[in-house]
Amino acid sequence: MSSDGQKIAAVVLAAGKGTRMKSERAKVLHEACGRPIAFFPIRAALALDCAPAVIVVGHQADEVQAGLTRQFPGAPLAFAVQKEQLGTAHAVLCAEEALKGFAGSVLILAADVPLIRAETLQKLVHAKGNADVAMLTALARAPQGYGRIVRNAKGEVARIVEEKDATPEERELDEINASIYLVDATFLFTALHGVGKSNAQGEYYLTDIVARGRSVAVLAEEAEVSGVNDRAQLASSGAQLRERKNAQLMKDGVTLLDPAVTYVDDGVEVGADSILEPMVSLRGKTRVGKGVRIGQGAIIVDSEIADGAEIFPYSHVLDSKVGTQAMVGPFARLRPGAQVGERAHVGNFVELKKTVLGKGSKASHLSYLGDSVIGEGVNIGAGTITCNYDGKSKQTTTIEDGAFIGSDTQLVAPVTVGKGAYVGTGTTVREDVPAGALAVSAGKQRNIEGWVEKKKSKG
Repeated sequence: MSSDGQKIAAVVLAAGKGTRMKSERAKVLHEACGRPIAFFPIRAALALDCAPAVIVVGHQADEVQAGLTRQFPGAPLAFAVQKEQLGTAHAVLCAEEALKGFAGSVLILAADVPLIRAETLQKLVHAKGNADVAMLTALARAPQGYGRIVRNAKGEVARIVEEKDATPEERELDEINASIYLVDATFLFTALHGVGKSNAQGEYYLTDIVARGRSVAVLAEEAEVSGVNDRAQLASSGAQLRERKNAQLMKDGVTLLDPAVTYVDDGVEVGADSILEPMVSLRGKTRVGKGVRIGQGAIIVDSEIADGAEIFPYSHVLDSKVGTQAMVGPFARLRPGAQVGERAHVGNFVELKKTVLGKGSKASHLSYLGDSVIGEGVNIGAGTITCNYDGKSKQTTTIEDGAFIGSDTQLVAPVTVGKGAYVGTGTTVREDVPAGALAVSAGKQRNIEGWVEKKKSKG
């Protein structure tokens, strides 16, 4: 039900092949700003409390249904299948069974208009009144290829004519059909059953219903109602969605040093007083706290970054958690399952995988820590490796609070280094190290006097 109490259902047309995309993937599943393009018109419809929202699928129906269902858990979605592509009127008729018994208005829109806003759809609701059809139109700079709006002497919408069926005079019109309608449900299906296909394309045109009743039009911005038909339009729509997202972030108190080259997916959250440097990419379900600084070129995917943390340039964080005031990078990699504790430090060229690095612990240089549990206040020296794979399965390394791991250490899991223990530089740890002990594996150093000169004399 809309904000003014009208009961509304939605029909979203997502059955087409999208041949101009030249893709093995259904067009409506191609992504812009981190979402399938179909997500955006469906979200806009749901913002009007449309229930149900019937998605008409056809090409790759199972994949499209699965992909969109994941995007809207718990939403009142229903799906209808258009087995043959017989035109837009036929596509809407495929939703008739799903809307059986529904009394109210039906919002009809395509799944390939990602820039449509809920506020614009709400204007249709306000404009419809007692009309049979309310529709969006736009003034096009280049109307070729679009259906034209033909008005009568009173300036009212009389009909829509597709370009292939238009006269030369009608082709000069610049008001185009945006293919977004709000239609009385009873009128809609009665009219659809009377639509023929005596037109240039031999299809059942949804536009034919306009001439069968009283219609009103609401003018929209051309860019907002433009569809995505090829890769260039996909890129253009994605850029505009990112621009909207970045503008909202800045209104909410986030600093973007160069918004034109900052990439933040729809759905990503960033707290106030955070700073995003150029070429930052925040993707998926990422959540960034307050007062965070993310350095140039960093990529963060499906991760949580707590308040006051800093991600230095060119670090890659995937499905991981970074604690309050922790520091990561530059050039660090956090793989799935990494957890960096409060005020912990992961330095340059350090990789963590399924590893907990405790509060205040440091791994500052050139180390691999996989399948590890590292306590608080631990120092991990440069070049340390946890040897977690035995050829068949992964094993765990445990390093307890306050331990010191010297540079160039290899810890062969499963192994535990006890609380406060020291591991000497260049040690290979194959057995547990007791708390407070020193572990060394290198032999005593031996110096051979005069060896260099002897080597030179031999040529």
